[in-house]
Amino acid sequence: MGADQNHNWQALADSALEWWRDAGVDTLVGDTPFAWLSEEAAREEAVASPAARAGAAPASAPLAATLPATAEEFLRWRIGEAAPEAGWGGALVAASGPVTADLMVLIDCPERDAGDSLLGGAAGRLFDRMLAAIGRSRDDVHIASVCARRPTAGRMPRDLEARLGEIARHHAGLAAPKRLLVLGDAASRAILSANVMAARGGLHVLNHDGGRVTEVAASFHPRMLLERPALKAEAWKDLQLLIGGLS
Repeated sequence: MGADQNHNWQALADSALEWWRDAGVDTLVGDTPFAWLSEEAAREEAVASPAARAGAAPASAPLAATLPATAEEFLRWRIGEAAPEAGWGGALVAASGPVTADLMVLIDCPERDAGDSLLGGAAGRLFDRMLAAIGRSRDDVHIASVCARRPTAGRMPRDLEARLGEIARHHAGLAAPKRLLVLGDAASRAILSANVMAARGGLHVLNHDGGRVTEVAASFHPRMLLERPALKAEAWKDLQLLIGGLS
């Protein structure tokens, strides 16, 4: 193994340890056994959980004919002049990471200091540590946002919420990942029609055309974790739920 690879592994390990420390993790063994390597067991657990029974995600609604039918066309359209946010100020920020990834992350909008990528700045650095803690990085996760541009007030306009939610669900359907992590209330409402506090605690089922299924977990946006560090321990539980059963 070369020096660069050693350096990368050390950086990942340091990020994971920093996140675990912030989340208050003092042991990697819980009181209840968990079948980490069994996808079938994880699915059975999700179906059996009260949250999953009570809060299944809505099936994908019929889509407007204007939404592109392939991932490649959609990603190009999403940052084009036909996107609902095209008339807003600021830059349109594209989704990142492989669209074929087994894990997708959805947030509300680009950060104020994000530059040309999603989840930049301090929130992005915390997000990177969260990914490292579950053995992932931006290279193997598809990251998207409900709003491709940051709204002026930093919040999604209510008059566009339904349309942008439809677009986000279409995006998830084209990517069809095994798991989808929605971070923050706006992303949770777009996919699950519920705020994070109501959606946390179980895996929800999002149905796609052709019988494909994505399991959805909800958690706090890294922006919220920076404002309220005590929530990091709860976010760690959400991440454990998210990766249970993923190979």
